[in-house]
Amino acid sequence: MLQLQITSLLLFNHKFCCFSSSLRRMNKGKTPQRLNKLTHLSNPTKTIENSIKIKRKPKRKNNSKFQANGGMIPPASQSPSSLCYDKWAILGPDFYQIDALELAPRLLGKFLKKDDVVLQITEVEAYRPNDSACHARFGITSRTAPVFGPGGHTYIYLCYGLHTMLNVVADKEGVGAAVLIRSCAPVSGLETIQQRRGLKTEKPVLLTGPGKVGQALGISTEWSNHPLFTLGGLELLDGPEPEKILVGPRVGIEYALPEHVTALWRFAMAGTPWISAPKNTLKAP
Repeated sequence: MLQLQITSLLLFNHKFCCFSSSLRRMNKGKTPQRLNKLTHLSNPTKTIENSIKIKRKPKRKNNSKFQANGGMIPPASQSPSSLCYDKWAILGPDFYQIDALELAPRLLGKFLKKDDVVLQITEVEAYRPNDSACHARFGITSRTAPVFGPGGHTYIYLCYGLHTMLNVVADKEGVGAAVLIRSCAPVSGLETIQQRRGLKTEKPVLLTGPGKVGQALGISTEWSNHPLFTLGGLELLDGPEPEKILVGPRVGIEYALPEHVTALWRFAMAGTPWISAPKNTLKAP
């Protein structure tokens, strides 16, 4: 009985050794070769990445709104050449001889130029004759006289005695209508804009609001009644028409008649962050 067990054990060991030898022959050169590749490479991190295929996060793109020359990177809806204001001519006085409600959306995309600062108009509001929110309701005074002048001139006043509000006079002389420039996007002269605003930023807060526009341009009420169609000083240049426009009620005129409070006489370029608050009242027409 003992001899039979010994014989069986010897046979099992012989089979196990044969099986082990077969495994060694099958794997001969494989494991040592792989280990050799891992241990002798100069960049083991790269080897590990290739083995387990690590996915790296893509590098972030530069989100700066300005190019190296100080110009604003245009939104996706515009081509880079659309903000090359040099190719756009100054607008003549005939451009402004229309109803303020018609002129307002036409001003979107146009360029305001003064000194080294160039701004692209992104948001406006129309103020018409017989409008309970228009300054023409006070009649002709020393302050409001420019709004009754011929279209194409400026009407500038102080809001709360602090904020310089730039308006573009519309229609024919004596009508009493204008378009308020509510927001702009910077095109050139960033450093000058930041210095005048006292704000070192490239974000929309720099120019989203009528008082901010006036401050960035460096204008005062002395510029009221200035012709925008003359070379030098403050000029208004032609520009690309926006692909889409948003409309909504005007801002801060709760004192006006209900029909004027709810009138959709505020216009803004769609697809740009350079729009003042509130934005949720602006909708596609």
